[in-house]
Amino acid sequence: MPKALFTEEKYKALSTDSKMLYGLLLDRMSLSLKNDWIDQQGRVYQFFTVQQAQELLNFGHEKICRLFAELSAADLIERKRQGQGKASIIYLKKFL
Repeated sequence: MPKALFTEEKYKALSTDSKMLYGLLLDRMSLSLKNDWIDQQGRVYQFFTVQQAQELLNFGHEKICRLFAELSAADLIERKRQGQGKASIIYLKKFL
């Protein structure tokens, strides 16, 4: 978990739960690299569904959606929807 999420002023407003979700996303980046999930622009991406986040964090659907929205608003992730029934593509943004 990047220390900057706790020390940088612009991230202090983020909830601890959203920081935990970000930590999970960050941890999964190595799996994405191993699977060679790299787009045409050279950005690593991952698939992480709301349901997977619910199972790992033991939160409800609405709360997980709020946490993803919080990370998006803080410009830490970018989510691209693929259509109904498909997992969104998630990019972690560089923040330091």
